[in-house]
Amino acid sequence: MGEELIRAVNLEKEYPSAGDAVVPVLKSINFAINSGEFVAIMGHSGSGKSTLMNVLGCLDTPTRGHYFLTGQDTATMSSNRLAELRNRVIGFVFQGFNLLPRISIRDNVALPLLYADASRAKRRKQATAMLAQVGLEGYGDRLPSQLSGGQQQRVAIARALVTNPKLILADEPTGNLDSQTSEEIMTLFRDLNVERGITVVLVTHEPDIALYSQRLIRIKDGQIAEDGPTRELLAIPG
Repeated sequence: MGEELIRAVNLEKEYPSAGDAVVPVLKSINFAINSGEFVAIMGHSGSGKSTLMNVLGCLDTPTRGHYFLTGQDTATMSSNRLAELRNRVIGFVFQGFNLLPRISIRDNVALPLLYADASRAKRRKQATAMLAQVGLEGYGDRLPSQLSGGQQQRVAIARALVTNPKLILADEPTGNLDSQTSEEIMTLFRDLNVERGITVVLVTHEPDIALYSQRLIRIKDGQIAEDGPTRELLAIPG
């Protein structure tokens, strides 16, 4: 494995409730993830796994503790610096695809490059190349509605890859897909991890999806209940 990419130190997250009360969601979270790892995060609904993913993606900030990304303490950053780091380092893949319905899939893929001030020619070239990498060569001019769910998720993965990120954060990326399409998408994630060395952190509630990872972090009641080899923690022989 490569150098340390992520470190969470005594992370806590609370949300305000009625009156002066607060609801603790994350409680004293500590772990590190190295470059090149494929990690699954599992937990029941309400366990805090999606909140943790939002903090890892710099979409939310911890109430207490520190989150280091590429060695940088995100708590010390301005919102502009945080956005720049997020756009440069992280690619996001969501359960709902989050594609803009009225623009072509090529332009959907190119969106992160627009925020990075890339030229139109560069955006088009890189988006076309990414679509080819995920098996959608020649589809660039189609609209999202003209694609299947699995194809739309491939577009979302191409969009996540277009800035050449070090880290992909995937939140229930197969939740809206049938079993065969889920297998195809997870194989794509595994290939990106093995062949390109991209770090993948995946939230899922499905053990068969978690099995594509090498390491499993299980969250329970806002705390890390288990952290170890996936097959061992899921009691899979071999």
